[in-house]
Amino acid sequence: MLEFSSLIPLAIYIHIPWCVRKCPYCDFNSHETHGPLPERAYGNALLADLEQDLPRVWGRRIESVFIGGGTPSLWSAEALERFLSGLRARLPLRPDTEITLEANPGAVERSQFAEFREAGINRLSIGVQSFDDGQLRQLGRIHSRRDAFAAAEAAHAAGLDNFNLDLMFGLPGQTVQQALTDIANAVALEPAHLSYYQLTIEPNTAFHASPPTLPDDETVDRIQQQGQAMLAQQGYARYEVSAYARENRQCRHNLNYWEFGDYLGIGAGAHGKLTDPAAGQIHRLWKPKHPNAYLAAAGTAAGIGGDAPILEADLPVEFLMNALRLVEGVPVERFSERTGLPLTTLEPALSRAREHGLMAGDSARLQASERGLRFLNDLLPDFMPD
Repeated sequence: MLEFSSLIPLAIYIHIPWCVRKCPYCDFNSHETHGPLPERAYGNALLADLEQDLPRVWGRRIESVFIGGGTPSLWSAEALERFLSGLRARLPLRPDTEITLEANPGAVERSQFAEFREAGINRLSIGVQSFDDGQLRQLGRIHSRRDAFAAAEAAHAAGLDNFNLDLMFGLPGQTVQQALTDIANAVALEPAHLSYYQLTIEPNTAFHASPPTLPDDETVDRIQQQGQAMLAQQGYARYEVSAYARENRQCRHNLNYWEFGDYLGIGAGAHGKLTDPAAGQIHRLWKPKHPNAYLAAAGTAAGIGGDAPILEADLPVEFLMNALRLVEGVPVERFSERTGLPLTTLEPALSRAREHGLMAGDSARLQASERGLRFLNDLLPDFMPD
């Protein structure tokens, strides 16, 4: 039985699954819109879903809220405000709770940024991906370079200065100079945060069925190394494998994931992780994936798509696959606080990883070395159950 000495921080993720067009690289649970969104019906389903999960989190306060998708900025500000009001009526939120909304740089959504702020949104995550119109067409994006600039300017004008820009590298045919130009364009817009990550070809995507020609490994490595150096020079500190931020502007919601905090998952296909100290277990829960199935089942027994405890033997690697993504790692005591297991559970794999130069030598922290950050896939198997 797992033993927990302190209350685990709690966040909430809300999934809105619709988008204008499915991108060929996207493997998220997203569905193209065909007509008006069922805002009221889906909002009611979200609240019914939340109420069903409430007994699992009585007495706990929400640290952060993330509304993802899909393209949740397709929702009206009125629908978002109605849902956020319902959320606050059911769960206590910190006065300074970070509330993030994913947004597309399309013209319709950016015109609502000021209204989103009035509705309670205080952080945006804008899916730019590239500032090159040719690359945007290859990626299946519905916006242009001009739209991307206009979206960032609209965020500033709306008082939403705490925004993230999503930027990809290793795009089809991309050169080092093209990638660095993308970074220069992003930095010029003065975002608080940048997510800078490599395009990967995922199963069950259009790109997997018909793969584009991507840069070779040597070019991708040069893009990554020079890009990271450029971001550091511009004042964006790398704090996670693919996350860079101005001072004190790290994404608190994602930090909760990486530090193995708890989170409710509300919406079609949403996943959650919740600690039950009384039962000595950590559970993963998920909701029905298809929007129609979710709308029909939310708030009923069928509204829980699945509920399974994480096996004790799997907890070390589950914890480390998140925590070791952080550049500075986590204090060693975080392992026992969040898994309910003694630190000795990590031995002898921890000593072996340090001997191989994949873990930093500081005994007070669980931290990957610079080499370990680059080769996490080589580091983590040592901590998997036999």
